[in-house]
Amino acid sequence: MENFTLVLALMSVMALLSALADRFKVSSPIVLILAGIAIGFIPGMPSIEVSPEIVFLLFLPPLLYDAAFNLPFRAFKENLNTISTMAFGLVFLTTAGIAVIAHFAIPGMNWPLAFVLGAILSSTDAVAALSITKSLGLSPLAVTILEGESLLNDASALVAYRCAVGAVTGVAFVWWDASLTFVLLIAGGFLVGLLISWLLKPILRLVRNQALAVLSFTLLAPFITYLVAEEMHSSGVIAVVMLGFGIARLSSFQFPDKLKRQSAHIWELLVFLLNGLIFILIGLELPHIIDSISSEELWRDAGYALLIAMTALAIRVLRVFLQKASLDHGFNHPKMRNSKRAIPETILLSLQESLIISWSGMRGIVSLAVAIGLPETLADGQPFPMRVTIIYITTVVVLITIVGQGLLLPVLVRKIKAQPVTAESLN
Repeated sequence: MENFTLVLALMSVMALLSALADRFKVSSPIVLILAGIAIGFIPGMPSIEVSPEIVFLLFLPPLLYDAAFNLPFRAFKENLNTISTMAFGLVFLTTAGIAVIAHFAIPGMNWPLAFVLGAILSSTDAVAALSITKSLGLSPLAVTILEGESLLNDASALVAYRCAVGAVTGVAFVWWDASLTFVLLIAGGFLVGLLISWLLKPILRLVRNQALAVLSFTLLAPFITYLVAEEMHSSGVIAVVMLGFGIARLSSFQFPDKLKRQSAHIWELLVFLLNGLIFILIGLELPHIIDSISSEELWRDAGYALLIAMTALAIRVLRVFLQKASLDHGFNHPKMRNSKRAIPETILLSLQESLIISWSGMRGIVSLAVAIGLPETLADGQPFPMRVTIIYITTVVVLITIVGQGLLLPVLVRKIKAQPVTAESLN
């Protein structure tokens, strides 16, 4: 009961701080994280641990569903090449890059542990990225790529994480087995999402004039879809995203305008409450984790976290600009212009969009939940090596990316809008 009362109090604080942040034109996620840290350091404040199960079941499905529902499917499909490059290729590249830095920089971190840390921090977080960028007036192309990437990259990150943890616990890593697992996860999630969407459509058509019934089904569907997909050992993330696309298409043609407005208001309120609570919980985790670390390790590991955050950013910048160059080359290639593989001008990335997308790779609650979900012991009963260190470094990287990059992102956007970036200006 004490924790339940505390959660209600935190949600009230969150609503007030979000309103103040909006009034003073400050990013609410940053304000809420800093408030969570401050609240966590209040003497006698009971600790609230972020449960991975609650994050993946309570928070992730509705937020992913809402984002997919509101993302134009046509734009998503048109930019699927760039989105998949960021959501899959970049995730594995970031995992490897962070693993190399962690192995050589952090004493005692062997290769399996380094890959565990790399996998945890390899993907951007849908909640963080969408919350910070939504009010910046970004171009539709940049928004589509950022949202699409954030919707899909958890699937590939979780595959990398499971393989890395398996290596730590003594399970041999086999490339073809990991690749097959990845394909099956994606394909399974895709099929589960399509199937549940297909089964739900006639039910929603039947009750489309009964607002409460439609709203109840659409609120429950993301949770059910996620659970079914996970029980079938496929990607719950992909399943919920496909469900969101499917119900969005049905809604645009079948639902009355009054029902659309009611649904939009309810989902807006739900997403507002869940988003706000997530960022306060991220802030609350830091004081709790600091208690289990010595002062010497505190500053040393914070330095490692800064190095890892800079590594992830550098890899992201490199990959985004390589993708930009690849699109430009394909668009200008004479043999591709009149072929079926021709690249439309609408998906080409400008220098401005490339800079913004590069800087918008925030880590968030998913990375933190995965880190906290590390097993406490190995199969032989020995403690999981460097578990507290991995959790602390993950927490600091999350704070650096959300607070640091989040504070500078509006400045970057304003400068780009005030003075367009050209190739000549960068030389």
